[in-house]
Amino acid sequence: MDSSKIYLEKEEDSFSFSDGVKDCIPTLLGYISIGLAMGVVGVSSGLSIAAVFFMSLLVYAGSAQFIICAMIAAGSPIGAIVLTTFIVNLRHLLLSSALAPKFTQYSLLKNIGIGSLVTDESFGVAITKVAKNIPITDRWMNGLNITAYTVWIISCSVGAYAGRWFPDPEIFGLDYALTAMFIALLILQLQTIQRSKLKHYLFLIAVMVLLMVLLSAVMSSSLAVIVATIITATVGVVTNYDN
Repeated sequence: MDSSKIYLEKEEDSFSFSDGVKDCIPTLLGYISIGLAMGVVGVSSGLSIAAVFFMSLLVYAGSAQFIICAMIAAGSPIGAIVLTTFIVNLRHLLLSSALAPKFTQYSLLKNIGIGSLVTDESFGVAITKVAKNIPITDRWMNGLNITAYTVWIISCSVGAYAGRWFPDPEIFGLDYALTAMFIALLILQLQTIQRSKLKHYLFLIAVMVLLMVLLSAVMSSSLAVIVATIITATVGVVTNYDN
């Protein structure tokens, strides 16, 4: 057998399912705190524990689930809730598309399984590996995704059960958990950026902020996030000086 092939197989073996589980551990505190808050908010919005469980199982998106609860509490029609959830979750198409080139050797079924469980946090962990030129495998990605998925469902369900005694998540600062997690992921990303690319990334951040300000004036903030992200991503590809 070719020595390079043997090396590749050994390299892939080092990125097993269990390695994905280990790499997910640093993000679990964020999943747990946000999940608990989500469960509390869900129950306070009038949902049952079972409804919170199935929403976590099927929707699996923190920001979208919080929005769903808010819209339910406000008495919004089901069509508006579905459309809003779809718009908010469109960003997952961008996240999956960014990781897709790393999984082209796997079957369509495997790619669907990986893409359907990608979150902002798991994407942050995976793209950090990619930025460091560290290969990732389907087994590693499944370990990362399934661990996060399982912990999220359990956390939301526990939060819903405990929501009867803790109706206000802001008392414990749980409402800030989602923001804190994104700040941590941003810091992790900044640590991997090369100095030569820093100016380019700062430029893209400025473009994103400007677009958000302008677009928020003419459309909902949820839709503005999606449109601004798509435009900024396009600008990033076009202005990439390291082609």
